[in-house]
Amino acid sequence: MPLIDHVVVLMLENRSFDSMLGWLYPDRPDFDGLTGQEANPWHHDGTVTMIPVWNDPGLSRATASGPDPDPGELFHDMEAQFFGATGMTPDGQGRGVPTMDGFVDNYMRQPRSPDDAVPVPGTIMHCFSPEQVPVLSQLAKAFGVSDRWFASAPCQTWPNRFFTHTGTAGGYVNNDPPHFPYRMPSLFDRMTDKGADWAVYFHDLPNTTLLADLWKRLPTPSFRLFEHEFAQDVARGDLPSYSFIEPRYFVSTFRAKVPNDQHPPTNIIHAEQLIADTYNALRAGPNWDKTLLIIVYDEHGGTYDHVPPPAATPPGGPYGDGFTFNRFGCRVPAVIVSPLIPAGSILRPPEDGAPFDHTTIIKTVQELFDLGPPLTARVAAAPSLLPALAPDAPLNLGPERIVFVPSMATPEEITRLRKTDHKKGFQLSMSGTAATVLGTIARVSAHFRHGVRRGRMGFRSRSSPRR
Repeated sequence: MPLIDHVVVLMLENRSFDSMLGWLYPDRPDFDGLTGQEANPWHHDGTVTMIPVWNDPGLSRATASGPDPDPGELFHDMEAQFFGATGMTPDGQGRGVPTMDGFVDNYMRQPRSPDDAVPVPGTIMHCFSPEQVPVLSQLAKAFGVSDRWFASAPCQTWPNRFFTHTGTAGGYVNNDPPHFPYRMPSLFDRMTDKGADWAVYFHDLPNTTLLADLWKRLPTPSFRLFEHEFAQDVARGDLPSYSFIEPRYFVSTFRAKVPNDQHPPTNIIHAEQLIADTYNALRAGPNWDKTLLIIVYDEHGGTYDHVPPPAATPPGGPYGDGFTFNRFGCRVPAVIVSPLIPAGSILRPPEDGAPFDHTTIIKTVQELFDLGPPLTARVAAAPSLLPALAPDAPLNLGPERIVFVPSMATPEEITRLRKTDHKKGFQLSMSGTAATVLGTIARVSAHFRHGVRRGRMGFRSRSSPRR
């Protein structure tokens, strides 16, 4: 078994593979990236205009925050993006093989409000160069990248994050309407039952706590503030067996901080800083040689990718929204970082099996820590990352530190994001009932955590010896 003691997952938001890494290796035939010839039709005013992929030199704040307005990310939007107007059934699902030619049309047909930016068809076809996303690209080249990692479902944030934690979305294709409680058995609960420790490091409201499976574990020190505790935990060798990092989703009203999740129209540079901070902490930690870091995105959020999602193993019902989850979502960026990953690796599963998807994380963690049978049929069919590790090769320690100069949000950016927060799919779903649930759990967890720090609550603090 490969010598991995710690798995860390950083899951960002709403970017496709092509949009972030499509031009990573323009000259490698074993890399399925962009050629520059990819295009999508725009049907307008009785004509058809082909809109190609493109990139502009440098990185203006407008480009770094695009697409703006935010693309469609509901289930029916993704079906339209993958199959185009002619590939849809009357019930709004795609049929046949995805053509990946509906991105521009779907983007231009999104409902807009008066304060939205004026949509431009080419916006959705923009893809960043390696120089524009230097942290993600440097780690992809210094370690490994997978060009065969798909979102688990052609769905929004909540369903795909549920797949990451439970191997199913509970049958629901969109964030809204909420279906509390979400009772799907989770990887976290399985780890607790087997005596393996875990933690969720979060910035504001952890989406993870939507899972009722975790509520019975509260109060718990397993929900930790990333900015205050992650680097400290790593430095003192107190990183759990499994760590899941959630970015900041909202504009902070107290500290003038903006989201670092890369969800459009958030400036991508803020997540670049988060990636650098995560890597630098792990790289300097005492257990770096036994650590696996997976940087991945929950779904593509409407941004362009040219590779059709393949068929998938259904996770098992019920299927309350009428979709059996028999197809994957769009390709998303996936960078695999570990001293056991040779530099320049392009990671793919066996050709005769399923591609990587978010349930690969569950499969890998279950195999590493002997957590018992698969949570769902989708997890059973998922390929593990363990065969990609090279424990017998010389350790690839990677760069000692990723140097990245942070850029502060401008007042204009903060104002713009405050106006759009309530319209972004994830943020909209977190309002109302969801915010109440998450806020209550977060307060209970924070109260417990600080109580443990002060030794007031009768539980073992994390500085105590482990048994």
